Amino acid sequence: MKIIACIKQVPDSEAKVKAEGGQVSWGDAPLVINPFDEYAVEGALQQKEASGGTVTALCVGPESAREALKHALAMGADEAVLVSDAALNDLDTVGAAKVLAAAIQKIGGADMVVFGRQTLDNGAGLTPAQTARVLGWPMLGLAGQIKVDGGSVTVERVLEEGRQSMKANLPAVLSVVQSIGEPRYPSFMGIRKASKATIPVWSLSDLGATAPAPIVTRTELMNPPAQETATEMITGETPAEIAEKLADKIIAEKVL
Repeated sequence: MKIIACIKQVPDSEAKVKAEGGQVSWGDAPLVINPFDEYAVEGALQQKEASGGTVTALCVGPESAREALKHALAMGADEAVLVSDAALNDLDTVGAAKVLAAAIQKIGGADMVVFGRQTLDNGAGLTPAQTARVLGWPMLGLAGQIKVDGGSVTVERVLEEGRQSMKANLPAVLSVVQSIGEPRYPSFMGIRKASKATIPVWSLSDLGATAPAPIVTRTELMNPPAQETATEMITGETPAEIAEKLADKIIAEKVL
């Protein structure tokens, strides 16, 4: 089975987000593999162990995204591919889906493409379904369990209302949730392998594609207004006096 795990590099979850010059800035926050995509790699590796085959980690992003791909390799992925091009800096989810689909076709297709449920920096969770649409493949989202049987795949979807079982023919696109299993820690040998791995970098011309025009454009970006707070200390000779002053203050401010 040929499996592709699509990942993304995102700022660390502790990053302070702000607007600078009309762009979103995370300052000097370290960039890491999207935490939800670690579950995608885990799900892909589980299917490799169950059915045999290979796992390729695929990422669209800047050159620095090699580190996210090395993390996937250290977890156990067999190969990694980075799509990087200056023309992709303002990519939206529709454009990302088109580029990912072109890269998947250049890789030689796949039996299964696995995504995390969403990305930490965007949170929309739209790219898996949009990629499936471009490829013309079925999409099974929010999978907590995956079982491949011949030319089909059955998943148990984790929904707010409960669980739902769905089946589709392969090839298919899946998005997985945390129920798929805790992502494995990279082994020492995996880390060594990843550090020595050669990760090919494809440009748009390598894919025979052009930069997709964004469907959604940002018209305005601003920081939230600063909150102003004031502190007043209530003092008194006795606890009863302090309580009386506090009660008077609460009534005067119409808090109650």
